[in-house]
Amino acid sequence: MAKDANRSGGPRRPRAETPKGFRDYFGAEVSERKAMLDTIAGVYHRYGFDPLETSAVETVEALGKFLPDVDRPNAGVFAWREDEEGASREGDWLALRYDLTAPLARVAAQYRNDLPTPYRRYAMGPVWRNEKPGPGRFRQFYQCDADTVGAASVAADAEICAMLADALEEVGIPRGDYAVRVNNRKVLNGVMEVAGVLDPADPEKFAHERGIVMRAIDKIDRLGPEGVRALLGAGRKDESGDFTKGAGLSAAQSDVIMRFVNWEAERDKILIGGIRSSFILDNDDFKKWLHVSLAKSVDRDALDDPVPADELHNRMAIFHLRELVQGSTIGVEGVEELEKIADLLAAQGYGPDRIVIDPSVVRGLGYYTGPVFEAELTFEILDEKGRPRQFGSVAGGGRYDDLVKRFTGQAVPATGVSIGVDRLLAALRAKGRIQADTRGPVVVTVMDRDRMAEYQKMATELRQAGIRAEVYLGNPKNFGNQLKYADKRNSPLAVIQGTEEAARGVVQLKDLFLGARIAAEASHEEWKSQPAQTEVARGDLVPAVRRLLGSA
Repeated sequence: MAKDANRSGGPRRPRAETPKGFRDYFGAEVSERKAMLDTIAGVYHRYGFDPLETSAVETVEALGKFLPDVDRPNAGVFAWREDEEGASREGDWLALRYDLTAPLARVAAQYRNDLPTPYRRYAMGPVWRNEKPGPGRFRQFYQCDADTVGAASVAADAEICAMLADALEEVGIPRGDYAVRVNNRKVLNGVMEVAGVLDPADPEKFAHERGIVMRAIDKIDRLGPEGVRALLGAGRKDESGDFTKGAGLSAAQSDVIMRFVNWEAERDKILIGGIRSSFILDNDDFKKWLHVSLAKSVDRDALDDPVPADELHNRMAIFHLRELVQGSTIGVEGVEELEKIADLLAAQGYGPDRIVIDPSVVRGLGYYTGPVFEAELTFEILDEKGRPRQFGSVAGGGRYDDLVKRFTGQAVPATGVSIGVDRLLAALRAKGRIQADTRGPVVVTVMDRDRMAEYQKMATELRQAGIRAEVYLGNPKNFGNQLKYADKRNSPLAVIQGTEEAARGVVQLKDLFLGARIAAEASHEEWKSQPAQTEVARGDLVPAVRRLLGSA
C-alpha cells in the first residue's frame, strides 16, 4: 500500500528506525542501569556530594567547541543557530552537551557567588557526540561524574580515588578484581624537562615535539613499548606500510621518556637487575621494601617493623619517579603530590590492593594538569574470537585547574572522575553481579471477561503489598496467548482463576520460571515431584505470591 501511495503522489510513510549511532533501551536494560546509578549515587551522597542536573543544551561558546575557519560549530557536537525572530542580531549557536564537565565549568562560573567553596557535585545523564558511529560506539551515551571545584589540596584527589574504589565495590566489583591507578601530569612535565623537550622558561619551545610525544605515549596499549619508542625517534611504519613521522628525539632522550612510560619493565629491573642509583639504594624504606618483596615474608626478629610487600608497592613507584625527575622543580612537585595522595589513602585503609601509584597511566595526561586516575578491571573475559583478555578501563579522571578560567579569567582548582556507564554495566553482566530485579510483573490472566473487576482487585491487592502486577488487557479468548504474553514480559508468575476456581474460592499460581526450567532440564519423575502450578485459597493470594517470588 505504501508503494502504491508513493506512485500516486501520496505522502511517503516514515521509516520506523533509529538514526545511525543511536539506540533504544528497553525494560531490563533501563532497570539495570538505574539500579547501578542509584547505588553509585548513594556512595557519592555519603561522601557529601550533591546532585546537579544541567540542561542538555548549552551555548557553543560555553562548551568551547567551534571551528575557527568556518561559520559552523565543530563536527564533534550536534549544533544549530537559534533563530530569534525580530532580533537585531543573529542568534547564539547552541549544541547538545558532549560531556558533563563543560556544563559544570559554566555552572561554577555562573553561580560562583552562590555556591559553597569547595563545590562538590555529582551528575548522571546522557551526552551526545556527532562522531562517526561504529560497533559499540554510539552518538548518545550515559556518563556518571563526580567533581570537586575550588579545592587545591591533593586531599581532594585522594578522596575522589577512595570514593571511586568504594563505588566499584558497592556495585559488585570485588576487591582484587579492580585497581584504581594514579599518575601525575606534573611528573610527565618533569620527565620532558629532563629529556630536553620542555623549557620552563619558554613553554612554547619544543611544543611540536611534545605534541608528538604525548600522542605516542597515549598509544602504549595499542603499539607497545617498541612502537612508542619508534614514534619518539624517527618515526614508525605500520603494517599497511604507512609511515608516521616521529618526534626526532635522540636515543638518550627516548630512554628518559620510556623509563617513565614503561613502568612494568622498570619495576622488574629494580627487582631483578639491582638498584640504579645511590639515591634509592641509601633509602632505608626502599631497602625494607626490596627485602620484603624478594622474601615475601620477614621474620620479626630480622626487621623491627616488617611491612607486607604489597603495602610498599606505591613507595617503590615514588622512588622511581623521584629519581627520574631529579633537577626538575615541576617534576619533583608532582612526585610529592603522588606521595601525599598515597599517604592520605594509606591512612584510611586504601592500599595498593585497591589504589596504586602507577607511572604507566598515560591516557588523559594531555588534558589534565595534575593527578590523573584510571579505574581498571583486572579480571579476564573472552573477546569476540574467544581469546582471554583483561576487561580494561571503566573510569577515568584527574585534576583540571584551567577549565573554569575560560569564563572568569581566574584559575579555579578542580578535580573529578567520570565512570563509563555502559562499560561498567557490561562488566557487571560478565561477572553476574547485576543487582537490579529485572523480572516482569505478576500477570493476572483473564478467564472470564465478566469477572474483570475481580481480576483488577487481585492486581490491586498485589500492588498494595508492593508486588509488581498487571491484568492481561489483550484479547483473552486464547489462554495460550496470555501465557506467551507473560513469557515475553519475563513474568515470574501467572495468576489463574476460572469460573470453577472462583466457585471454590481458590486461585491457581503458575510459576513460569520453574515451569521453563522443568521443561528444559527435568526428568519425568522430577517434573511430577516439582509441579510448576499450585492452588491456594483466594484469601492467601498475597502471601502465596510473595513466598513464590522469594524463592524464584
